Amino acid sequence: MKPAFERDPYLKELRTVVRRRGDDAGRHWATLEDTILYPAGGGQPADRGTVAGIPVLDVVRTGTEIRHVTDGPPPDGEVVVLLDWARRFDHMQQHTAQHLLTAVAADRFGWPTTAFHLGDEVCDVELDAPGLDETHLAALEEAVAAEVRAARAVRVEYLTVEAYAAAEDVRSRGIPDNHAGDVRLVGIDGIDRNTCGGTHVRCTAEIELVTLLGTEAIRGGTRVFFVAGGRARRRMAAHEARNAELRSLLGAPDAELATALAARLEAERALERRLRAADEELTEATARLLAAEAATVVEAHFVERGVPFLQLIGQRLRSHAPGKAAFLTATAGAGGVFVLVAPSAAAGELAAVGAAVAELLGGRGGGAHGVFQGKTGSLARRAEALALVRERLGS
Repeated sequence: MKPAFERDPYLKELRTVVRRRGDDAGRHWATLEDTILYPAGGGQPADRGTVAGIPVLDVVRTGTEIRHVTDGPPPDGEVVVLLDWARRFDHMQQHTAQHLLTAVAADRFGWPTTAFHLGDEVCDVELDAPGLDETHLAALEEAVAAEVRAARAVRVEYLTVEAYAAAEDVRSRGIPDNHAGDVRLVGIDGIDRNTCGGTHVRCTAEIELVTLLGTEAIRGGTRVFFVAGGRARRRMAAHEARNAELRSLLGAPDAELATALAARLEAERALERRLRAADEELTEATARLLAAEAATVVEAHFVERGVPFLQLIGQRLRSHAPGKAAFLTATAGAGGVFVLVAPSAAAGELAAVGAAVAELLGGRGGGAHGVFQGKTGSLARRAEALALVRERLGS
């Protein structure tokens, strides 16, 4: 007997009996007398659902068996199998859309399909056609849309191996050498007949729509990304929600969003350039002021600045006054940062002094070439740290 998912892909609930149970490395599984849950194969992912209320994590073919991998040991005896219908119907729409897309691309445009992938969010077909552009995609999408509107029936039939071999109108990649029994075909009236074991909608109108999203070159051909049915509608709703948010943020209508964003980004880049120039001037001026002080150990504190800013001051101070030591700090978010500068004569002591300061402040750091930098959760003991620096690096 053919499994229930083949007999009626619209069946959402089934009462059946557990045939065998097992446990492979902690993964519980059961085989059933019948099942509505499709096992992964032919590019279509496995269904999800429950067996006796226990979530099904995967459905796989193992030899002649279909194993239901469950989140816990399944019971013996009679059980009720429930199908995650939303997931299944999504797969039915995407898979039938792929059949239609493949048939139209090959017969109308001469672009045969070499591979198919049904992803969680986006699907794709690989077409033996290099260099497809937006004009090609628009023509293909419109041709597919016409067949969706035509509401062509989608039918399943079974042929003997001999009849299958003799059929001339079957679009097929062939059957496995070890295949036994009849060959399952899925056809779209007037469009396609193809070997397939997957689940499909009853007519092309149930696909609802097919949207081609874009392409990429691959293996001398073109991968075409698409979504169909509910996925396409959900994707459109997400785009509209994003556009509404962007309209509010940028103060521009849909047609001008890209232009408004480009202008905003250019203004931001110009502001960053001005800020960098201002920082250059500020670090240089600060270093000169510190170098002019009489003390051998100088210090300064800044608000909401980072280590790179303090490092620039330290490096320039070493250039202007190589005989001075410096303790530079800044708040940075909820914590703080610090930089130590050692005089040339005491450069060998910097690592030890820096480690002591980091420990005192409850932080960590490191350095080289006369500059030690670090981060800390708090600068509450800054005064103690400054006293330590003056004691160890002052002359």
